[in-house]
Amino acid sequence: MKKVEINEILNYLPHRYPFVLIDRVLDYTVDDCITAIKNVTINELFFAGHFPNNPVMPGVLILESMAQTMGILVFKTMESKGVKRTGREIFYFAGIDKVRFKQPVIPGDQLVMNVKITRQKGGIIKASAVATVCETVVCSADLMIAYKGAE
Repeated sequence: MKKVEINEILNYLPHRYPFVLIDRVLDYTVDDCITAIKNVTINELFFAGHFPNNPVMPGVLILESMAQTMGILVFKTMESKGVKRTGREIFYFAGIDKVRFKQPVIPGDQLVMNVKITRQKGGIIKASAVATVCETVVCSADLMIAYKGAE
């Protein structure tokens, strides 16, 4: 298993607290798939307003967790192909299709994101993503990100 711990995640992602939405990569296969986790706690800033007395993780943040997971896989794939990083590379959301939310994510849940690359052309990468809690699907989507290299 190829794990990626939080310090390495922070090396790849431009995000910082409170917007880093993955805690660890459990395994990945370059150019193919990745599994990562997000431990959801009541201390998350968004729970203060979403929703008082009924905390639910916003769906857009579940999608962002899946996109960040995809970003780690793409960076690992680039490294495996010998692409040198400058630290200024970034990926942007370019599209989201077929989004389905199946059940709420609440404090105490461990969100598991599974992302599989389905197509790559130039700087555009597409993937199918599924987020689960206790092996139950909570969200699924087709993601597309666009790569912006160093300037």
